[in-house]
Amino acid sequence: MEYKDYYEILGVKRDASQAEIKSAYRKLAKKYHPDVNKTPEASAKFKDINEAFEVLSDKDKRARYDSLGSNWQAGANYTPPPGFENFNFGGGNGYYSSSGINFEDLGGFSDFFNSLFGGGFSSSSTRSRGGASSFYEDLGGFSSRAGRTSAKQQKAPADLNITQEIKVSAKDIFSQKPVSVRINNLEKCTNCSGVGSMCSQCHGTGFVTFSKTLNVKIPPEVKEGQKIRLKGEGKSASNGMKGDLFLVVKFADKEYTINGTDLTKTIEVTPAEAVVGTKKEIQTLHGNINIKIPPRTSCGAVLRLKELGLPKKSGGYGNLNVKINLAVPKNLTDEQVKLYEQLLKLESK
Repeated sequence: MEYKDYYEILGVKRDASQAEIKSAYRKLAKKYHPDVNKTPEASAKFKDINEAFEVLSDKDKRARYDSLGSNWQAGANYTPPPGFENFNFGGGNGYYSSSGINFEDLGGFSDFFNSLFGGGFSSSSTRSRGGASSFYEDLGGFSSRAGRTSAKQQKAPADLNITQEIKVSAKDIFSQKPVSVRINNLEKCTNCSGVGSMCSQCHGTGFVTFSKTLNVKIPPEVKEGQKIRLKGEGKSASNGMKGDLFLVVKFADKEYTINGTDLTKTIEVTPAEAVVGTKKEIQTLHGNINIKIPPRTSCGAVLRLKELGLPKKSGGYGNLNVKINLAVPKNLTDEQVKLYEQLLKLESK
């Protein structure tokens, strides 16, 4: 029979910790699970991964395996040393591994495994089947090969979560009214667990498209890039678990630049208004107000208007910064042009 290097199969070092072994197993099991990986070699790879984890995740099995020494090469001819043949490790007939996978579905354990630990073992030799199912659900809950615990007791796997942008304006934050957001997503069919074939719900594709509209309240002092979590609004698994929806805030406002609770708004004045000074009516989130442009105001100058920004968590409002931009009138009369010419001559003296 061939020697199996369980450390090589999981891609970990021989002195790997249990956390490292568990992490490597999770990653590989998701990648090669037959429910999601349809390549011919996936099933055999998945079986090896689970067998390796069955040994290396158990303290006693790992010690027995390590006692063979580290000089063996994967695939080399192997004969059990004296005392190893037909050793029954668990004394049971069950085939549920520590990961919750039923090895009867995968064709049983390899001859190499059986030469070390006997022809069968029970779930009681490692962990309870309930604990195994919990671990299996953490991998994504692909199929019903292993017994499952209540979905309410489990944490939904990350691949059931949805992350999507939500565009927010200053008015949305100011009004504190819910913002409507449309969710469109493709998820595995819960009717056939993604198998497809003759399924009437997904029409054989294994996937279904779902759409829904949600009303989302935007918190005060929200920052761009901040995530708003809506629990249970993500994808649904065939076992009833639901992921979460994460909405990434993106500011989209043509009138204001948002910086915390402060806003910046740009207004245009003519060169004459900037030199002489004037009064302007401007629109704010708090209503229309009149502001005074001081004489000799430069382009780019900023006027700060207190308490005319966005609401603060502690009460009150941020500020509104009015930025001045000079704009030459488009339809100048001949007389106006002549006056500008005279001004230019004066400035050049």
